[in-house]
Amino acid sequence: MSEPNLSTKLFAAAKAVIPGGVNSPVRAFRNVGGEPFFVRRAKGSRIEDVDGRTYIDYIGSWGPNILGHAPVAITNTIHEVAKSGVSFGIPNPFEVEMARTITEWVPSVEKVRMCNSGTEATMSAIRLARGFTKRDVIVKFEGCYHGHSDSLLVAAGSGALTHGEPDSAGVPRDFAKNTLVIPYNDPEALDAVFAENGEAVAAVIVESYPANAGFVLPRPGFLEHLARVTRENGVLLIFDEVMTGFRLGRGGVQGIENLAPDLSCFGKVIGGGLPVGAFGGRADIMNMLAPDGPVYQAGTLSGNPLAMAAGLAQLRELAGKGHGGHDGFARLEQLGAHFENGLRGLLSEKGVPHRLNRVGSMFCIFFTDREIVNVSDVTKQDIDFFRRFFHGCLDKGVYLAPSPYETGFLSLAHTEADLDDTLGVFGEVLTEI
Repeated sequence: MSEPNLSTKLFAAAKAVIPGGVNSPVRAFRNVGGEPFFVRRAKGSRIEDVDGRTYIDYIGSWGPNILGHAPVAITNTIHEVAKSGVSFGIPNPFEVEMARTITEWVPSVEKVRMCNSGTEATMSAIRLARGFTKRDVIVKFEGCYHGHSDSLLVAAGSGALTHGEPDSAGVPRDFAKNTLVIPYNDPEALDAVFAENGEAVAAVIVESYPANAGFVLPRPGFLEHLARVTRENGVLLIFDEVMTGFRLGRGGVQGIENLAPDLSCFGKVIGGGLPVGAFGGRADIMNMLAPDGPVYQAGTLSGNPLAMAAGLAQLRELAGKGHGGHDGFARLEQLGAHFENGLRGLLSEKGVPHRLNRVGSMFCIFFTDREIVNVSDVTKQDIDFFRRFFHGCLDKGVYLAPSPYETGFLSLAHTEADLDDTLGVFGEVLTEI
């Protein structure tokens, strides 16, 4: 019997002191079977585990590492800024520059408040929306994940007008009753909610391109319909761009779709790999926040200099002020198109039922023939086929998200050679399974 590897030993040790052995459930490999590996180091497009195996990585810390792992621009910035202190609990110049950058890049955002995570951003935006409108009800969409705050951990009922039930133990029913859940990409369900509850709704929150149930794209006209209905009913529209903001372009999804939500939530990319979140929008709404207004929100580490400086360094690289003077978003689109074209050809050649969604540097493969419109379609894909595909790729040095319900990410550190090598691995695995 062979000696357990170091990852196996670490996971056993972790389970004794950390619930499930992980500090975030998706890391536990529950959707694919097996055990997670532990990372020793990462650089560029690759990660190395504690047992010395390397992998081409398509998670990138779940999105923020858009330049790749340990880019010099960010590691040097963190090193230099840390010499002067890692946190003050007092205003610092970097947070002002970050706020100014966000308002310049995203036209709908006139003022912005920093926080420490995407969950904090969405939770605070919901509170702000309720305080501004003096209404209680929130509308969200099935399959759109907005963090783990109580009001948003709600599963769908049996119909469009059913009040939500808690989707986690520990969430009181009284919290959930003010959250209505409807299918994404269903304008009729949206209209029905407003016909019944319009005067009670404070806000509609949406992952404009849902990226926590695979990667689901809106049907033509759906987001425009959503914007029109909320405006007509005096309801705030909140775009959750924690995953998509500053990854799919300077203006995120709202820039692509030419829409102007009332509030927006950000994270990931603006921290350069460090914990961060932000929410912003119209000045009259944001001015309701303390200390100017009655809606309380606070955070000791909000706008801390390390995260702000690292995020600014990353945004400068993307904008072409680093990275050889080239537009990072244009390069990401080139890489995404190269990968998509090769992947579509490969899957068709192998005769594998599939749907492939890709925008810029975000992508997802669904092993199914059915159209992917919402989370119900996502759950009907061939999950067992995905498990075998995942482990086959992992064994050959390609790391995808360990769940069929997650999105893949490219970075500026990936090269066409990396992508071609990955397609070669995909071809080998699809032949074997």
